[in-house]
Amino acid sequence: NYEERYAQGRGFIAKAVNSCHTASLTTPEDKEQAQQIHHEDLLNLILGVLRSWNDPLVHLASEVQRIKEAPETILWKAVEIEEQNKRLLEGMEKIVGRVQSGEVENEIYTPWDGLPSLQLADEDSRLFAFYNLLHCLRRDSHKIDNYLKVLKCRLIHDNNC
Repeated sequence: NYEERYAQGRGFIAKAVNSCHTASLTTPEDKEQAQQIHHEDLLNLILGVLRSWNDPLVHLASEVQRIKEAPETILWKAVEIEEQNKRLLEGMEKIVGRVQSGEVENEIYTPWDGLPSLQLADEDSRLFAFYNLLHCLRRDSHKIDNYLKVLKCRLIHDNNC
C-alpha cells in the first residue's frame, strides 16, 4: 500500500493540505450543495474539472517511469487513468453539447504548473509531488462521481432517489 509504505513515513499526508491545482474551481462540497446547482452549471463544472486533469495525467503517465522502485503495473495504471479521463471528457462534451444550445465553452479549466515538481532530482520531493497529485486526483474523482450521481438522479429518475 502506497499510503503505508511512502506517505505516512515521510509525512506526506500532513503536507498534502489543499494544494490541488483545481482548488480554485468553486465546487459544491457535498451532494446536498450539488443538488442546489442548475444542471447546466453542474455539467460545466464537471467539464472544467476533467479538462483541468488533461495535462497532469499526460505528465503523470510519462514521469512515473522515472520512479526507481515503481512496479510496471503503476505505469500501466497511469496510462489507463489518462485514457479514461479523455473518454469521460469526450462523453461529457457530447452530453453538454446536446443539453446546451450553442457552443461548448473550452475555456473552463484550471491550468496545472506542477511538472517541475514531478521532475525534481530529490527522490522524496518528487514522490511527494506524485503523492499530492494522486491525492488531488482521488479527491476530484470522488467529486465528479457525486455530481454525476446527482445529475442521474435528477434527470433520469426525476429526483426520486
